[in-house]
Amino acid sequence: MHTMIIVSLLLNVVVLAPVCGGLLTKAPWARQSYGEATDARGILLAVYLAIGIVSALLLFRPDPPMVAALLVVQVVYKLCTPFTIGRLIHPVVLSNLAIVVVHAATLVSIWPVLRA
Repeated sequence: MHTMIIVSLLLNVVVLAPVCGGLLTKAPWARQSYGEATDARGILLAVYLAIGIVSALLLFRPDPPMVAALLVVQVVYKLCTPFTIGRLIHPVVLSNLAIVVVHAATLVSIWPVLRA
């Protein structure tokens, strides 16, 4: 298995486990970062859970095209967040952009496998 695939998938699991836990338990830090508990926040939690679950499953059976599909969607939505919330200086935006760097590096590193 390609090392960067492991790095990106583990990063997703390690980041999303506490984030989902915080959203589920309505932790004060989650309210500060994601706002009050609303239907929209519940939908975001569902998306985060899906990404986390798929990432965990892909750790057991990594398939580069499937990993690439997951990471491309993440890179696109994470790059959109500063525009959708209207600011760059926000903890979620900053963490999203840091994760984009890792996922983009993974995508570049597995590109030859995807082209084969």
